[in-house]
Amino acid sequence: MRIISAAELEAVLDFGPLVERLRRMFRSGCEAPVRHHHTVPTLGQHAATLLLMPAWQMGRHIGVKIVTVFPENGEKSLPSVMGAYLLLDGKTGTPLALLDGPTLTIKRTASASALAASYLARPDASRLLMVGTGALAPNLVLAHATVRPIREVLIWGRSVAKAERLARALGRKGLSVSATDDLEAAARGAHVISCATLAREPLIRGEWLPDGCHLDLVGGFTPEMREADDEAVRRARVFVDTVEGATKEAGDIVQPIAAGVLDAGDIAGDLFALTRGERAGRRFYDQITLFKSVGTALEDLAAAQLAVELV
Repeated sequence: MRIISAAELEAVLDFGPLVERLRRMFRSGCEAPVRHHHTVPTLGQHAATLLLMPAWQMGRHIGVKIVTVFPENGEKSLPSVMGAYLLLDGKTGTPLALLDGPTLTIKRTASASALAASYLARPDASRLLMVGTGALAPNLVLAHATVRPIREVLIWGRSVAKAERLARALGRKGLSVSATDDLEAAARGAHVISCATLAREPLIRGEWLPDGCHLDLVGGFTPEMREADDEAVRRARVFVDTVEGATKEAGDIVQPIAAGVLDAGDIAGDLFALTRGERAGRRFYDQITLFKSVGTALEDLAAAQLAVELV
């Protein structure tokens, strides 16, 4: 069995090929049961969580991502979220590869947002606002720049120092990148706004969104988390990665539905419908679009298959 490290995944998973592999996988589909959540007692104050995310294509591959969340790891200078991805032969069950889970997740998550933007962002979108400064942020910027002619990038974060450090790092990638402390002004001038935060209260206001803007919401992964307000949802044509996941787990979808701002039937489509041509993406130039992702095991399987082919 091969061991594929984070460094190897960084080297081989370029966003262009990965976006196209995700496009193909959403078109063809695979079996991806709802993720398994298990609470694990610990010796600390807070229980840990074990997540199992399986997916398979008959006769090809079986994959499962194993993720642990230990809330108190920060006190030990360890990441709170860790994991690994196991890829097996779909004909015999033979283990083929064990891949670094966090890097695989970051790459496929950013690529899913770029895949959505390839249908939903304006073809001439050149100005991107990145809200958040974590590990996903630079990957989201580069992924969006793969599918749209992004030239100018503004970075906003709760820590200006972190935003400035990220801006300097991304500036070496051939982009014009700056940090900003004025979120409203940055949003009003953006063609694409990508958010990857742990916010529980909305950061992006719908009244700020300029006509023709595409809003990419990535960070919130529980019903209690929220990155954009009701007005943003009200003004936008709303898409999700999977309807089943987003309507159960994404606060940016669950809360507007509960408040009567959004009906589940008003969700314009998901990545299955977009990639298969069953639903149109952006209908006109000045339309505001919104994409909310929570992740699906389908994306992990597609990324793992590509990585094993290339390493």
